[in-house]
Amino acid sequence: MNPVGIIIVAYLLIILALGTFESASGPVEFFLARRRLGDLFLTGTLTSTILGASSTLGMAGLAFKVGLPGAWWMLSGCLGLLALSLIAGRIRESGCYTLPELAGSLYDQRVRLASSLIVIVSWIGIIAVQIVASGKVLGALTGQGEGVLMVASALVFIAYTAHGGQRSVVRTDFIQLFIVAFGLIALLWIAAPGSGLDIRDQSFPTSPAMGGGDVISLVLIVGSTYLIGPDIYSRILSARDGKTASRSALRSALILVPVAIAIALLGISARMLFPGIAPEEALPVLMVELLSPNAQGLVGAAMLAAFMSSADTTLLTASSILTMDIYRSIRPDEGPRGLLLTSRITVVILGSASLAVALSAPEIISTLLYAYTVFTSGLLVPLLAGFHRERLGLSSNGALAALVGGGGIALILGKSYPLLGIAVSAALLFGVSWGGALHQSRRRING
Repeated sequence: MNPVGIIIVAYLLIILALGTFESASGPVEFFLARRRLGDLFLTGTLTSTILGASSTLGMAGLAFKVGLPGAWWMLSGCLGLLALSLIAGRIRESGCYTLPELAGSLYDQRVRLASSLIVIVSWIGIIAVQIVASGKVLGALTGQGEGVLMVASALVFIAYTAHGGQRSVVRTDFIQLFIVAFGLIALLWIAAPGSGLDIRDQSFPTSPAMGGGDVISLVLIVGSTYLIGPDIYSRILSARDGKTASRSALRSALILVPVAIAIALLGISARMLFPGIAPEEALPVLMVELLSPNAQGLVGAAMLAAFMSSADTTLLTASSILTMDIYRSIRPDEGPRGLLLTSRITVVILGSASLAVALSAPEIISTLLYAYTVFTSGLLVPLLAGFHRERLGLSSNGALAALVGGGGIALILGKSYPLLGIAVSAALLFGVSWGGALHQSRRRING
């Protein structure tokens, strides 16, 4: 086995050992790490979760195509986190397990179940993207088949997530964050001078290939996913208290701003050095062409760390929703031991389903943007407006119509019209809510 393969295998074994060091003993520990995360670990795991396939491999590919405005992918997420920091304390103090449970507490059980279904469908695609990215990077570095490598990386994060839950995910995320930071700095240190890149020559905030409308669309779709993302909320709900949740969201947003610029510059450097490659090959090609075998192994491990730190969180989030919001509604008397066993089984089931999708998934950015569009179109408006339900005169019927209508429109037309689902969701939320109230008022008058 070559040095790259040895380093990658060693990394996977170390992460597997760290992730399975201790086991969760109950649902609160499995899903929310006993709600005891402090500032350091919460900020670290939030930041690490966001540094996934889309914000590394995908965003570098986007910058390869459109220039420095490609950084808006992650910068949109930073704006979402800044907005989240304003309401994170309230979310944490709700005492909920999941985002759908929070939505249900604002409306009713029907809204909770509809939210659960939208998240699970969308998040299977998002988990699959992380697996695809792992295969792309490892395949480029080792010369082995991407399918086999996808299976290997998926088995590792499925195993430690099923075993230890949130505590395992937070522990491995914190370590992987430092590995990712080292890898990105090392690669940019070599790539930027070699390409002759000068940031002063780059157009920003727009470019000929990415206009203002494209930027606004990214800010609304991607930024909203960070503002109401169930994986982000799983972290917020694991915080020690509301103030910790707010501070950590703010700090994570600030940390990610220079990271976004650095990854975009890597994509631009790849275009200047290797203009004939496919955009999402930017980072793998830079690693193979510019680094020594040992350095390839280290940076490859860093990229793999980025993908796995997002994959484990999204997998645990989808599992918690399937268990706590859907399964528990069917088996409300299930005890803690039964819920814990079910949680582990759902991790394996959803991880396997995501792996199956990954083996036939298309491009990273297009897949993620579609999944994000479906999710935000259904949930963004009813969830945020739900915090002011009484003042706005909203009803559970309106929220349900918004979820189904907005998500359904995005599922059908989201690729061509990414903002249409949000508009439809808002129209249905207020139209059905106010229409129902008007109808009831007339009935009272006539009755």
